[in-house]
Amino acid sequence: DIGYHCIEISQVPMTPENVAGFRKSIDELGMNVSSCTASVAPMVPGMPGEYLNNPDDFKKIVEDCRKLDCDMLRIGMLPMTCMGSYEKAMDFAKEADETAARLKEEGIDLYYHNHHVEFARYNGKYLLDIIKDNTKNLGFELDIHWIHRGGENPVEFIKKYAGRIRLLHLKDYRIGEMKMPEGGIDFTNRESIMKFMGGFHNVVQFAAVGEGTLPVAACIEAGLAGGSEYFLVEQDDTYGRDPFESLKISHDNLVKLGYGEWF
Repeated sequence: DIGYHCIEISQVPMTPENVAGFRKSIDELGMNVSSCTASVAPMVPGMPGEYLNNPDDFKKIVEDCRKLDCDMLRIGMLPMTCMGSYEKAMDFAKEADETAARLKEEGIDLYYHNHHVEFARYNGKYLLDIIKDNTKNLGFELDIHWIHRGGENPVEFIKKYAGRIRLLHLKDYRIGEMKMPEGGIDFTNRESIMKFMGGFHNVVQFAAVGEGTLPVAACIEAGLAGGSEYFLVEQDDTYGRDPFESLKISHDNLVKLGYGEWF
């Protein structure tokens, strides 16, 4: 009813029942699945799931995409074991690019979604840039909130990645209300001080599009100029608000910004 007609599938087990449910939404509601999610390897060793480096899983993931008329997969985050050094980042880039090449043979493009952790530097370069500069088959799904949270200007970063960003995540950034700890603050007590500092540091919040401080329209225009086709509204936490209400707020703000034809 709000007007969205496209979804990205993430953090949903791709069981036969769920895949059939998504297919039903395509057939009966006219929904479009822009992209599905898959990992090259487990986030941590031994973590259960379906992974592109497993031949049987690779085949199933491709089949699921075809069932949903979906030609894009995105990696939500690189494995924890691939962080910590330039060499580990290079190893991940090599494996991801080889996987992307194999998927291209199946008619599917592979994209990498950033968070803030990819703005750690190794040998003077951002982890995200190391991945970009050492891949040719892999694309990127840039997230404007996480770029800002990583310390970069999302508009300029989108321009930098032009031609490799078919997908963009629209998610705003705001500072929440600073609340006094229950019982006040005892500045002679370290535990009380640390509790206060925890609240002080954790005021950064996700926000509905247009409800934060990011230059959303400029990000969208940079994305359009750089070849982005899908602008996906996302909010990791709605802080007690009904998610559908948050989606409506984002929708209304995008319409106000001049993007009503998207809906």
